[in-house]
This record gives sequence, C-alpha cells and structure tokens, in this order.
Amino acid sequence: MSAITVAPRSVEGRIATLDWPAALASLDAQGSAILPALLSPEECRAVAALYAQEGGFRSRVVMGRHGFGRGEYRYFAYPLPDLVADLRAALYPQLVDIANRWNSQMGIAVRYPDDHAAFLERCHVAGQTRPTPLLLQYQAGDYNCLHQDLYGEHVFPLQVAVLLSEPGVDFTGGEFVLTEQRPRMQSRVEVAPLRQGDALVFAVHHRPVQGTRGSYRVNLRHGVSQVRSGRRHTLGVIFHDAL
Repeated sequence: MSAITVAPRSVEGRIATLDWPAALASLDAQGSAILPALLSPEECRAVAALYAQEGGFRSRVVMGRHGFGRGEYRYFAYPLPDLVADLRAALYPQLVDIANRWNSQMGIAVRYPDDHAAFLERCHVAGQTRPTPLLLQYQAGDYNCLHQDLYGEHVFPLQVAVLLSEPGVDFTGGEFVLTEQRPRMQSRVEVAPLRQGDALVFAVHHRPVQGTRGSYRVNLRHGVSQVRSGRRHTLGVIFHDAL
C-alpha cells in the first residue's frame, strides 16, 4: 500500500486545535458533530486512491449481496496506513470522556480507558482482533441503508466518518443521514452537510437524552442517500475491533 503524505502539522496537533467544546456540545444536543477540514484535499485524494490497490485490506464487501444497499467497502488490514492509525489514536482521547459520561447517564457500567491502545487490548482479549477502519466507495445509484456498526461485545459508542470526495464536483447526492428513534415519538432525521475533508463524529448505537424525569436512551442509525452522479469515497474510523 502506498504511503500517505501528511501535512507538516501532525494529525495529533490539528485534532488538538479543533473546537472540542463546541463539538462535544453538539454531540450532547443531537448525537453528532462536524469537525471541519480535518484532512486536506491532498490527503483526501491520497486515501481515496488506496481503494484501487490490491494490498493493505483484509476484506471487501459488496453491499448488494447482503441487503446493505448498493456500493462497496473494504476493511483495512493491520498495520493500518499511518494517517488512519494516527486519526484513530488521536481522536479517541478527545472522545473518551463523553463516552464514559454517556454510559454513566444511561446506567451502563462499562468505562473506557484513557488510551486507545488499552481499549484495543480489551477488544483483542475478547477475540475482537480484526481491524474495523474502512474505505467506502459509491457510484451513481449507490446508497447505504440505515445501520449500526456493532462488531462484538466491546463497542466504543462514538465513531468518525471523513468525506474524501468533493460534493458537487466528484459526486452529487450521497448525503450522510442519521436517524434517532425516540421512545413513543416519531424518528428524528438529520442530514450532515459535509464538505471534502470534513469529519462527522456520531453515536454508534445509542445516546442519552435529558427528559423531565432524568436521562433516557435513544437509538441511532446512519446511512447514505442515493448518489446521483459521480463517485463518492468515505473513510470510516471505528474505534473497536471486530470478532
């Protein structure tokens, strides 16, 4: 797999300078938050170009064969490309406190360690050893059905998607969609207005919402609407590994 050139400012450095108070407030309010311009256009193109390479992946999934939608994706193999590994390691510490707080609010006993390597060790001891970061590719007519990325007992409750293609230039349509199923209410839908290089942090499975009688859980799913033209690539950064 070809190397990915990283801009002079490190991934860890650029992540540290993001407006995390605003992002965490958005996660609490609606279960998602946009991290603008996380990757440069050059980095986006370099990561997207990996999809056509033979090496560096552990599997390829054609969505239509499994009823997942239309399109395809490939899971990276270990060792991950440096940029992908750096994103995973640097984003996790920014999200671990809200992950632990959410679990506390929802009455879930699980707590996550401060360091991502320690969390991965927990996954691997339980048999979840297959890496989950992935590249997704959509062409005209493709879409991704609403779903949740659960791969075993150990699940980190937040994940990140980075749009690698430029809307209106590389593709049209293909909006990132989130739905929130609330008890005894109709589902709420959110469309994330992503630009090339933007990342979306969102809840994997459920999150707490403050009600009149305390916190309660809402269930979330995510997907991609139909691509109308062109080709769309996305990088998915999931923090737990798979069985």
